[in-house]
Amino acid sequence: MGLRINDIVPNFTAETDQGEITFHDWIGDSWAILFSHPADFTPVCTTEFGAVSQLADEWAKRGTKVIGLSVDSAAEHVKWKSDIEGFSGAKASFPIIADTDLKVSKLFDMLPADAYLPDGKTAADSASVRSVFIVSPDKKIQLMMIYPMTVGRNFAEVLRALDGLQRTYKQPLATPANWTAGQDVIVGLALDDAAAEAKFGKLDKKLPYLRFAKNPA
Repeated sequence: MGLRINDIVPNFTAETDQGEITFHDWIGDSWAILFSHPADFTPVCTTEFGAVSQLADEWAKRGTKVIGLSVDSAAEHVKWKSDIEGFSGAKASFPIIADTDLKVSKLFDMLPADAYLPDGKTAADSASVRSVFIVSPDKKIQLMMIYPMTVGRNFAEVLRALDGLQRTYKQPLATPANWTAGQDVIVGLALDDAAAEAKFGKLDKKLPYLRFAKNPA
């Protein structure tokens, strides 16, 4: 059975270019983002790792750890980071999981159980290893995105989605289409009007079931 939103994220122990980690311990009490890639030294992935590197201060502001994954070795990851940093002009300080045995890719349902890497492998052999998982401090999966090899991920959207998740985490709130941080939020239907106004202040009622609050604390 595949992973779903609100599942506890799989735990695992793996080598990275910064040493061995156990995933749940590495997350600790933070938010976390795992972003996966089918191979090192590939063009689209290099631009994506560069984008993640450039956003280091933004991840830190949000109390969020980021970790990459690729099916190559930790030694290859170290070499690849030189290209990533040269291209992006930013330090790639996050770890990259060395998923050479495909254990993590299979655990996260990015590859079928019988998948293997042939001699002379290329990125096409692990093409589906292009996902983003956002995990909350309670170790639950809050968001999953899956991309093809030909479309680079928009990390501004990942950041926006993270803002929305953190804004609504364990609150009866949601964000509307195209929401960005600081804008009004939607009050959930679990609260009637009186309870919603007592908690969040005056509501902007567009429809009986669509009620906005002014970015409540």
